[in-house]
Amino acid sequence: MKNKYFTLISSFLLSISSFGQLTEIITLEDAKAYALEHHTKVKNSIQDIEMARQQMIEVRGMGLPQINLTGSFSNFINLPVQVVDASFINPMAQPGETIEFKAGTDYTMNGTLNVNQLIFNGSYIVGLQVASYFNKFQQTATQISKEEVVFNVIQAYEMAAIAKLNLELADSIFLVSKKLVEKQTNYFELGLILKEDIDQLNYSLLMTQNNQLSAKVQYENSLNYLKLTMGYPIHDVIEINQTPDELLMKTANNSGDISRNLTLELMTKQVKLSEYNLKNKKYANLPSLNGYFQHAYNAYRNEFNFFSDEKWFPQTVWGLQLNVPIFSGLQRQAQTSQAKIKLLKDENSLEQLESSLKFQEVKFKNELIGAQSKFDLQIQNIELAKSIYENSIIKENIGKGNSIVVTQKQQQLMSAQAQYIGSLVELFQAKLNLDKLYNNLLPN
Repeated sequence: MKNKYFTLISSFLLSISSFGQLTEIITLEDAKAYALEHHTKVKNSIQDIEMARQQMIEVRGMGLPQINLTGSFSNFINLPVQVVDASFINPMAQPGETIEFKAGTDYTMNGTLNVNQLIFNGSYIVGLQVASYFNKFQQTATQISKEEVVFNVIQAYEMAAIAKLNLELADSIFLVSKKLVEKQTNYFELGLILKEDIDQLNYSLLMTQNNQLSAKVQYENSLNYLKLTMGYPIHDVIEINQTPDELLMKTANNSGDISRNLTLELMTKQVKLSEYNLKNKKYANLPSLNGYFQHAYNAYRNEFNFFSDEKWFPQTVWGLQLNVPIFSGLQRQAQTSQAKIKLLKDENSLEQLESSLKFQEVKFKNELIGAQSKFDLQIQNIELAKSIYENSIIKENIGKGNSIVVTQKQQQLMSAQAQYIGSLVELFQAKLNLDKLYNNLLPN
């Protein structure tokens, strides 16, 4: 009785645990939206934009007044000794005679307000332009990060949809084979068919079962990979609700202009940054002008009574500082030459990227045409293989078939299924590559 109660309680607890973890049903749009909000790569790229904004504020701040307040306190344990010619104090002193005395007070205190203002600096002017433009550069870099995340999510979702379809196909073949074996087993028990025939059918059933198990593992792995690309908790349960046919209907028209490509846009902005860098090196040869203002209070005491009503001596000064670069040992010339070389290299890289993108455009379009044609053929192929397999089962059921032929037709159907799944993968990948090339993955 105790064992019975224990079994009931265990079953109840297991049922609670199974219902406790809810399954999240997601569409492709849900998956993309979740990834754009939660994926670490996207979060970091957004932080990069904020960092670029703070860098722009930092550069701008260099041209604003720099104000500092300083204070100091000194206690001379040994006052410095000054030595002068004795005639400086006593005109009657002998020539060459010196006299020494301690100068200063035991305690001194100082408070100073310093204000520095940049008036003109060529590098600062360029720095403001670079800081503003770098913020735009970082925004494009962030878009690329988002595009990569969305690309991976779409690819993972499509692979999960294909894996789910593959599992459904494997399940259907297994069920048909199982029903055939069950029916033929009855005939075998009645002595109407040979043991060799039933063994052949059981062998065929095991093959379909193995194919079913493999398809199930592939589907589970595809869901886990989808969660990884989304930044979704790996131990939470999700399920997709869109079929490959639905996804194919919702894909973009695979048309566009490579000038919208994000990598090309980023490289174009990199060239612009290199132009700013060259401009900065040239402006470093210009004079710079700074202004300053200083107001200080100094106190000198032989006793520590700075807060008593005694004198503090003020000192105020302002001025201008002009710096004119004349000769730097050819360092600035070398830096300018390096900046020119960097600009030339970036321009060459941009030209090479444009050529590469044009090649990819032709390549991906050809791949899409080939993948679409192959997919259309595989649809006919799998339908034909399915019809042949079903006819062989019908013949086997009425005693006009052969178990070996059934197994052969079953293998033919499984091969057609694999080819169909492979063509579907190629078609999705070809469409996805073109969408990324034309920057069609992210919302405008």
